[in-house]
Amino acid sequence: MNNLTELYCVVDEFAKEFFPEFEKAQLDYGIKKRQSSCSLTPSEIMTIMIYFHQIRFRDFKTFYTQYVAKHLRKEFPDLVSYNRLVELMPSILLPLCFFIHIQNKNNTGIYFIDSTTIDVCHIKRASSNRVFKNIAKKSKSTMGWFFGFKLHIVINDQGEIMAFKITSSTTDDRVPVDQMTQGLTGKLFGDRGYISQELFDKLYQRGLKLVTRIKKNMNNKLMPLIDKLLLRKRAIIESVNDQLKNISQIEHSRHRSVNNFMVNLLAGLAAYTLQPKKPSLNLCPNLLIK
Repeated sequence: MNNLTELYCVVDEFAKEFFPEFEKAQLDYGIKKRQSSCSLTPSEIMTIMIYFHQIRFRDFKTFYTQYVAKHLRKEFPDLVSYNRLVELMPSILLPLCFFIHIQNKNNTGIYFIDSTTIDVCHIKRASSNRVFKNIAKKSKSTMGWFFGFKLHIVINDQGEIMAFKITSSTTDDRVPVDQMTQGLTGKLFGDRGYISQELFDKLYQRGLKLVTRIKKNMNNKLMPLIDKLLLRKRAIIESVNDQLKNISQIEHSRHRSVNNFMVNLLAGLAAYTLQPKKPSLNLCPNLLIK
C-alpha cells in the first residue's frame, strides 16, 4: 500500500474509532491532560510517519522538509514546521501500537520466532550517548557487541507479524515467548536460543509445540519430517527482519528522543504490516499440523 490517499483512508478509519474510545478511557480514569491545539490531525501525523517508511527515505528530516513540505502541500494543507512535528510525534505512540495490533493476520498454525538487535548508536560511542543513557545497554549477539535493544517478533508462514515486543538488549530470548504467543496454537519454530524444557512444557500445555534444532551436546531425538522441513524454512523470519531494517528503516543512529525512537520503530512495523506482498512460504492451506 504505497498510495498516499489509500493509506490515509485506512489510518483515518482507525482513528475515528480509536480516539473517541481513548479519550473516554482517559476521562474515566481521570488522566486526560490538556493538549495544545494543532493544525495537523493525529491521522495526518500517523500517515506521514508510516508513509516515510513506505517510500524508503533514509532521513526523516530530509523526507519532511524536502519532500512533504514541497510536494505534498495539497494533501497536507496545514503542515507544521519540522521542529513542531518532532514535538507532536510522541502523541501517536499508543495509537500506532493499536494500529499494528488490529492489522489482518491469520492463525495458520505455523509460526516462527526470532529476535534482532536494534542499535541506537555505534558501540564505540555508547559511553557518550546521552539520549539512551541508563536505558539502552551493551550486549553481545552472534554478530558481535552492540548498544541498544532487542526486537522480538512472531510471524506466521505468510510473513504476517502476529506479535512483537521490544526489550533490553540483555533480555534472554526465551523470556518474552510465553506472553507473545498467547492465543496461538500449532507449532512454533525457533533457533537453539529458545531451547528450554520448562518453556516447551508451558507452551505445549496450551496447544503450542516449540520446535528447535538441538545443540551438539544434546541427545538426538526423532522429529517428524514436516518439522525438519519447516525448520529449514526459518530463513523467512530473517527476511522479515531484513525488510524491517533495510526497507522500513526501523534502525538508525540519529535519535534525539526515546519516545521518537519508539515512534519511528512502530511506524516501520506499521508500514510492513500494510505491505501487499510479504515473505511467504506459500504452503498448502490444508497442511495438517499434528
